Amino acid sequence: MSIELLAPAGDMERLRMAVAYGADAVYLAGNDFGMRAFAGNFDQKGLEEAAALCRRHGVKVYVTCNTMPRWEEVERLPAWLEYLDALGVDAAIVADLGAFRLAQRHAPHLQLHVSTQAGVTNHEAARAWYELGASRVILARELALEEIRTIRAKTPPALELEAFVHGAMCVSYSGRCLLSNYMTGRDAQRGRCAQPCRYQYALVEEKRPGEYFPIFEEGGETYIMNSRDMCMIDHIPELLEAGLNSLKIEGRAKSAYYAAVVTGAYRHALDAALAGEPLAPVWRAELDKVSHRPYSTGFYFGEPGQYTGDARYLRDYQVCAVVETCAGDGRAVLSLRNKFAAGDHLELLSPGREPAAFTAPEMEDLEGFPLHEPKKPQMRFRMRLPVPAGRLSLLRRQVNLSPGG
Repeated sequence: MSIELLAPAGDMERLRMAVAYGADAVYLAGNDFGMRAFAGNFDQKGLEEAAALCRRHGVKVYVTCNTMPRWEEVERLPAWLEYLDALGVDAAIVADLGAFRLAQRHAPHLQLHVSTQAGVTNHEAARAWYELGASRVILARELALEEIRTIRAKTPPALELEAFVHGAMCVSYSGRCLLSNYMTGRDAQRGRCAQPCRYQYALVEEKRPGEYFPIFEEGGETYIMNSRDMCMIDHIPELLEAGLNSLKIEGRAKSAYYAAVVTGAYRHALDAALAGEPLAPVWRAELDKVSHRPYSTGFYFGEPGQYTGDARYLRDYQVCAVVETCAGDGRAVLSLRNKFAAGDHLELLSPGREPAAFTAPEMEDLEGFPLHEPKKPQMRFRMRLPVPAGRLSLLRRQVNLSPGG
């Protein structure tokens, strides 16, 4: 059985991590028409480099064109689609019907994936998109597993089904929300959501300006529209059984460290499920070592219930350095990301391997002088690692970065 692991790539660094740690495909955006305005995104040169890198590694590239373009933007869209077609990316992710039709005319070699923004929640909608020419639909995040099974059973086998399995969730149905636009002027439908659903609200009575009355839930919480993050790593066999073709990780605006850890964990989970083997606990534990909100299984097993805790991220680990080169005896050249010192307890995270814990030894700079604590940002230095490690391996240490921690 072939099933795809699809990882986010907000910029070139995150793309390299997703590819190195096991993605079968990546999704990314140019500087226009994408739903993540605050990701790094790719200019044309960057997109060409990204496509070339992915081709070398046999990884597919999907480009998001999933905003709902206004009239002046839609005039620019044909040229962008023709560029993507000539570049040879594998698919465009679209939500707007007009953009879909333009892509068919101006990018005939691209497969078309219907964005989750289209809110596909039933087999008739999925079949209609297929009949229009879509090769894949990205299902709404509000579907239960049983509903996905029904859609799979009642749609053509050639139509691929993709669903999110990890990452941030939204209080609004399939992300179609006007709250950010209304309150801050930042349009969620154009990738600029200010996430006002995660604010702490209070009530102000008309004749008592300046007096704030908290809005309490049963436990005293005031976060009435907040949501947990999705995590389905413990349920990959059920996702396969439901008939999904692609498992999608959310997070184009997340860090390169997030792209590496989450992609690597789901790579092992998917491979284990396909082999009929249980998931090693270490990979589930990895997902607690990235910045995240409390986890849930979303709507897959029924409504998740209201979450009224605050929106603060849990952050317990920090990247110290990235491996550039490493010899067979573990002698490595690294690039510093955050300060640490000899004697600190570290973990080495490498593509395809379980993390290895060790104590940082004394180091040296590139000129051979002893180095106890590298401090200069991005400085390169030498260290002996506990085992040989490939390029883009990471050193991390436990440190509480959560607010109030």
